[in-house]
Amino acid sequence: SFLHFRDITQKGYEKKRSKLLGAYLSHPPGLEASMAHERRPPMAPSASRYHRRRSSGTRDERYRSDVHTEAVQAALAKHKERKMAVPMPSKRRSLVVQTSMDAYTPPDTSSGSEEEGGQGEGTPTSSQGSVSMEHWISRAIHQGSTTSSSSSSTQSGGSGAAGRLADVLAQTHVENHSAPPDVTTYTSEHPVQVERPQVSTVPRTTPKYGNAELMETGDGVPVSSRVSAKIQQLVNTLKQPSVPSPHYTDDFFQPDPNQPRPEGAQMVAIRGEPLGVVTNWPPSLEAALQRWGTISPKAPCLTTMDTNGKPLYVLTYGKLWSRSIKVAYNILHKLGTKQEPMVRPGDRVALVFPNNDPAAFMVAFYGCLLAEVVPVPIEVPLTRKDAGSQQIGFLLGSCGVTVALTSDACHKGLPKGPTGEIPQFKGWPKLLWFVTESKHLSKPPRDWFPHIKDANNDTAYIEYKTCKDGSVLGVTVTRIALLTHCQALTQSCGYTEAEIIVNVLDFKKDVGLWHGILTSVMNMMHVISIPYSLMKVNPLSWIQKVCQYKAKVACVKSRDMHWALVAHRDQRDINLSSLRMLVVADGSNPWSISSCDAFLNVFQSKGLRPEVICPCASSAEALTVAIRRPTDDSNQPPGRGVLSMQGLSHGVIRVDSEERLSVLTVQDVGTVMPGALMCVVKPEGVPQLCRTDEIGELCVCSIATGMSYYGLSGMTKNTFEVFPMSSSGAPISEYPFTRTGLLGFIGPGGLAFVSGKMDGLMVVSGRRHNADDIVATALAVEPMKFVYRGRIAVFSVTVLHDERIVVVAEQRPDSTEEDSFQWMSRVLQAIDSIHNVGVFCLALVPANTLPKTPLGGIHLSETKQLFLEGSLHPCNVLMCPHTCVTNLPKPRQKQPEIGPASVMVGNLVSGKRIAQASGRDLGQIEDNDQARKFLFLSEVLQWRAQTTPDHVLFTLLSSRGAVLSSLTCLQLHKRAEKIATMLMERGHLQDGDHVALVYPPGIDLIAAFYGCLYAGCVPITVRPPHPQNIATTLPTVKMIVEVSRSACVMTSQVISKLLKSKEASAAVDVRTWPPVLDTDDLPKKKPPQLYKPSNPDTLAYLDFSVSTTGMLAGVKMSHTATSAFCRSIKLQCELYPSREVAICLDPYCGLGFVLWCLCSVYSGHQSILIPPSELEVNPALWLMAVSQFRVRDTFCSYSVMELCTKGLGLQTESLKSRGLDLSRVRTCVVVAEERPRIALTQSFSKLFKDLGLHPRAVSTSFGCRVNLAICLQGTSGPDPTTVYVDMRALRHDRVRLVERGSPHSLPLMESGKILPGVRIIIANPETKGPLGDSHLGEIWVHCAHNGSGYFTVYGDEALQSDHFNSHLSFGDTQTVWARTGYLGFLRRTELTDASGERHDALYVVGALDEAMELRGMRYHPIDIETSVIRTHKSIMECAVFPWTNLLVVVVELEGSEQEALDLVPLVTNAVLEEHYLIVGVVVVVDIGVIPINSRGEKQRMHLRDGFLADQLDPIYVAYNM
Repeated sequence: SFLHFRDITQKGYEKKRSKLLGAYLSHPPGLEASMAHERRPPMAPSASRYHRRRSSGTRDERYRSDVHTEAVQAALAKHKERKMAVPMPSKRRSLVVQTSMDAYTPPDTSSGSEEEGGQGEGTPTSSQGSVSMEHWISRAIHQGSTTSSSSSSTQSGGSGAAGRLADVLAQTHVENHSAPPDVTTYTSEHPVQVERPQVSTVPRTTPKYGNAELMETGDGVPVSSRVSAKIQQLVNTLKQPSVPSPHYTDDFFQPDPNQPRPEGAQMVAIRGEPLGVVTNWPPSLEAALQRWGTISPKAPCLTTMDTNGKPLYVLTYGKLWSRSIKVAYNILHKLGTKQEPMVRPGDRVALVFPNNDPAAFMVAFYGCLLAEVVPVPIEVPLTRKDAGSQQIGFLLGSCGVTVALTSDACHKGLPKGPTGEIPQFKGWPKLLWFVTESKHLSKPPRDWFPHIKDANNDTAYIEYKTCKDGSVLGVTVTRIALLTHCQALTQSCGYTEAEIIVNVLDFKKDVGLWHGILTSVMNMMHVISIPYSLMKVNPLSWIQKVCQYKAKVACVKSRDMHWALVAHRDQRDINLSSLRMLVVADGSNPWSISSCDAFLNVFQSKGLRPEVICPCASSAEALTVAIRRPTDDSNQPPGRGVLSMQGLSHGVIRVDSEERLSVLTVQDVGTVMPGALMCVVKPEGVPQLCRTDEIGELCVCSIATGMSYYGLSGMTKNTFEVFPMSSSGAPISEYPFTRTGLLGFIGPGGLAFVSGKMDGLMVVSGRRHNADDIVATALAVEPMKFVYRGRIAVFSVTVLHDERIVVVAEQRPDSTEEDSFQWMSRVLQAIDSIHNVGVFCLALVPANTLPKTPLGGIHLSETKQLFLEGSLHPCNVLMCPHTCVTNLPKPRQKQPEIGPASVMVGNLVSGKRIAQASGRDLGQIEDNDQARKFLFLSEVLQWRAQTTPDHVLFTLLSSRGAVLSSLTCLQLHKRAEKIATMLMERGHLQDGDHVALVYPPGIDLIAAFYGCLYAGCVPITVRPPHPQNIATTLPTVKMIVEVSRSACVMTSQVISKLLKSKEASAAVDVRTWPPVLDTDDLPKKKPPQLYKPSNPDTLAYLDFSVSTTGMLAGVKMSHTATSAFCRSIKLQCELYPSREVAICLDPYCGLGFVLWCLCSVYSGHQSILIPPSELEVNPALWLMAVSQFRVRDTFCSYSVMELCTKGLGLQTESLKSRGLDLSRVRTCVVVAEERPRIALTQSFSKLFKDLGLHPRAVSTSFGCRVNLAICLQGTSGPDPTTVYVDMRALRHDRVRLVERGSPHSLPLMESGKILPGVRIIIANPETKGPLGDSHLGEIWVHCAHNGSGYFTVYGDEALQSDHFNSHLSFGDTQTVWARTGYLGFLRRTELTDASGERHDALYVVGALDEAMELRGMRYHPIDIETSVIRTHKSIMECAVFPWTNLLVVVVELEGSEQEALDLVPLVTNAVLEEHYLIVGVVVVVDIGVIPINSRGEKQRMHLRDGFLADQLDPIYVAYNM
């Protein structure tokens, strides 16, 4: 019942349901209770609480004594009662790739990791425990799944038939429309009531999006709005009370006062037994080799195995000795020249040997020791770009390594360049590769002999260590430390001469090196080395070798025990009674205990004694930290601690809390090493001793530890030279301690317990969690079904001042979407119950795709790197920011405003100058403007036709840049007369009738406009429907025609046919069109007389447009306003008949229409018209025209600028060679109704600077519905200024200026200069009071060219009336202002304008009705979108909108669909980090899905409606929990 949903893009639901449920109702196959007979002998309970055994009661037929699994299952069962419903993400079919099992081989190294924890991979059959248990779990978990699944068909979409139909519709793919729809739904009904200012109420039309229709039921509510149902479900889930979160102030975490605190006494450092130096212990390791090589040359030292488990080669002590001498001689004398040897004693050399050749490694290692050079063993680089190999290269570089020793086979296997040389690996120094096989080496002269000294403080070798962040450090180990460590191991493990030891571990470092290469030689032992490649083929090989050789000791990891368990069934003759010690190298990993228990449980009957199992703890810095001693006494049971997880997270030891579910059982790793002193210190800050019941970092003081990090003195000091202090502040010893990197405590009897590693530590809101524990919990959730056991990575990422936990697992190829999703939601719940911490992100990746370490484990830091840079390519993602992020700043409470009395003093508001500004005063400008004497544009045209009949006013260009047609004053006048005749005679129109002009951008549109004026009609320009996309674009045309009450439609022949076509009748009711006149064949005669307008306040035209919020509004423009508008622009841009202006804008509304149709007639300049749609064919068209016609002033839209920036970015050189020259351009203005897009204008300026474009030339204008042009950068006056404001203050409606580049800064550019005749004031949108300079408020404008009101059908003006005539609530209450609906601020600058006054700059921040109120703050979508687009190179475009106070982010993905899921965490992180907002839904769509209108603005509300009606065909929809 976690899921009530099918994926929205999946059909065939019924069929799958029965298949899915089938699995839960019957027993899982393949689980024979074969283990039932192997009962475990009950243990005598020990008195100490630490020794409490796990109760082995009725269920001990399971050999995995895994209390953890039980705890997890119980926790999940508890969650069942809470009925968590998590909306399942939606995925496009193409992303749901079902791999067939035949084509699939299990991951070759699904082994679980070397360092990073992991316990190998088992077959699903044997390690599940017995049937009854499994059945019990599945019953506990799947109870009620039948009911929930059957109810899901009803929930997912209304009545059956309609739901099925909707399923089919959900499959229909939305084509990318070249011209996106320009209108949102105008239906008054809507699936969820949204308050939206509705300017026009129109008879309902069915909204369409692409070709996916919205099915409507009788009452106009769409069925199958699955998305909105899922969002509702998400909202309900988020309302549920979650864990009470700690309280946060703005950024700082405050600890919970009730958290457990340590109460014990201060601990005392524990001393190991004295290191008893035995008389015949050698004075150095080389001396030991010399001794055995000369007195027992035939004694076997090392036996290697081939992949069939057959002995491949036996290296004797004699051979090891003679070959090492040979290697030593050749290193020192055969590299470089006699005068200039390449390697001198003390130099570092790399040892590069594969894991299946320990003999060659051993010879090279001892060769180095004899030559007194320092070996640095590293992994074989397999490819040039191995995970982590670059970091190893850095280590080699910093150690000054120039020579790499390797074996013949390895040398042949290295990647080669074209001439056979080994290429330089990425990040590696230049190396000489030297093969150490005897046959390639020269014999040393008789008299040459290595110098064998006693062990001293010189460096013996360097062991590499990979840190949490992926960097690689080199730990130096001195010769005395090396020898002392071998002695301590010999003493604590009781090693004796000629003992046989089986080693499965990596012999190049850590426990494998210390026991299998070093200590073994000191004691002349015989090592049987099992290569990793053999373990993969035969996991039992090590046990077989123990039997075959009657080995006394074996060195393994818990994963080797686990593998053996899984594979041991078929073996009959196993006898492990020879083992006296089984060293478990990763005994410090908290989950090794379950492998140890399970292993003992199974192999006790095969002669394995319990006391043989000896976990040890080790670290690269401190070498062996502690090891359990092999005893002969089987009565002394090992130490156990059953610790409370809750306590651990606060760093406190609480034994077996009441809450049985969340406990961690740890086993002791024995006692301190001989000759060492151990204490526990606080992990952070000053190394102060912990209390006895406190978890800290284990520190060791001993000769046998590492000495330093090579070349890093600062880090060395903090790790190898630590002086622990008592509470009094005094150091506890004069000798330095080494930090081990292990977290734990010292229990009763001096037993060391390790509860985790510093590297795996994640501090989430003040509590400590261990990555390994979280892996264990994730594994306990139905382990082997959906993910590979050893293939889980857990790490933390820092987002918003805290660490957040990320879990990444490899998914089995045969698991279905539902399976994995269910597994994910249950992992989240299990981790939440047991660790009391939320998982920020859980991602599943396809099998075998996580980066590996050389021994097959997961490369953790590389995985984290991929996650952070968005190249992990998960196939499933579940993010839970709502549950995890508890430290958001508090939501804002609005403060009451101050009253007018305390605010106004003269022209000051709250001590600041009132924010008001104006352009030049039109009345005082003396110019010889002849057009001024006419009140009407129609009269200006007639006057020009008489005085300058042949002067060209308009030139239209084709997509090739050729002149298509042009109009002189007289030609335009004559065309207009004929059109007027046609309107009167054929259209029978009276003066004052409205006429819709449906033309493509061009000259016919202009002629038709003036024809209407000549006939006394009111023109309305309408964008024609897109022939490829009639279904979406025609309803808009129809709506404008109806809303504007047009008495007839004038158009061209082509469009007139289109309006009556079959496609059109499918989209709208073509019978209701008013008469359609086509102006391609005009009457020959001119009208009897032209209409003489008398009242300049009557309507000249209607300006219709759709706002970005989907509001269709027609603004009334009177003749007075039209003439004032033209004059204002003429003065600002200094337009005269001799000038040419290039215009690349849509001519349907706003300033674009005025520039295209009106300005030339008023000012007499020539307009070169470039239809923006032609740039899609030829992006260089506009700029070529500007260059060719030597234009000084040009106007364009953002869409045009973007087309040029994207389309011509790489062509500037070729354009230059074609003679493109922009050096004459004085002003290039972007016509816009939004905040200036600085990034775009700047990249445009930069790009075309080489072609002569002056950066000062580019600017933007600002207009809106009530006033089509408020600002416009003219020819004179200062350059537009840019200021930086604090984005956080802006959310609180405050303006705080900051320096460029400061955090959270947002650049705002002035929107051009205020036009002549325009007055601006900034007012508080709520109280309507005036505001001070640099205060954010609504921009109000008073001006002769303001529109005179909205034109609506049903007298709906009341709602909008104050848009055009508002009064301030105090101060100057007389002036009539129009409200722009945009937030902005005025700021007086240091610059002076043309009149010598200080210049006032207007900064537009954004539209009020676009802004989103979230958490009490005001956000502008563009700011969030900018952050999102920056997060990943594949995000092409982004749009955000709120839905039921959830933030929905839609991103367009350029690239493969496999990247879609990478974007979800990146988007969520960026918005959290930069805006303190939690993203509710992330929708990944194809390019071109986000609708953009002609002005290049995103239609967010339109997108929202499309999303909620399931019409986007998204690639992926993630619902963040």
